[in-house]
Amino acid sequence: MTLLIALTISIGLLAVAATWLFLGPLAAMNMQIWQAFIAWACFFNNGGKSAGLKTTVICMSFGAAVGMASVLLIGQLGGLGALAAPVAVGIGAAVIVLAAHVPLLSAIPASVYGFASIAGLILLKGTPAAEAIVPTILSIVVGALFGWLSEQVAGKLTK
Repeated sequence: MTLLIALTISIGLLAVAATWLFLGPLAAMNMQIWQAFIAWACFFNNGGKSAGLKTTVICMSFGAAVGMASVLLIGQLGGLGALAAPVAVGIGAAVIVLAAHVPLLSAIPASVYGFASIAGLILLKGTPAAEAIVPTILSIVVGALFGWLSEQVAGKLTK
């Protein structure tokens, strides 16, 4: 079987399981399937395997923490009026890029995905920033693990 067909089967079946898990048992924890799918895709974007898993979890979690800090900073910059949110996001983006000097945080896109993931949860669901970090990071970890598992299953199917 070709790798593309193996990935089709693996990802398709695991997407069913992941969606059931997030909409069922994990829903009470405010974990989000869309954050998991971002991490799943990020896993492959980061080259897969154990290195891609590590990079995805570390950088996306870092980006989520920076995103949370940026949202909290908006309140502190209230004197800037309509510029408070743009300035806070700009500072967060600068922190992510500057942190890429640290090899462990060098996957800038993965950090941006994490930033966007927590911002989405805060903005779309109205989850307070401090309450959004744990479910976001858990969703990232589970999503990256689904990426790793889908790669493993596809590898077995190609043999």
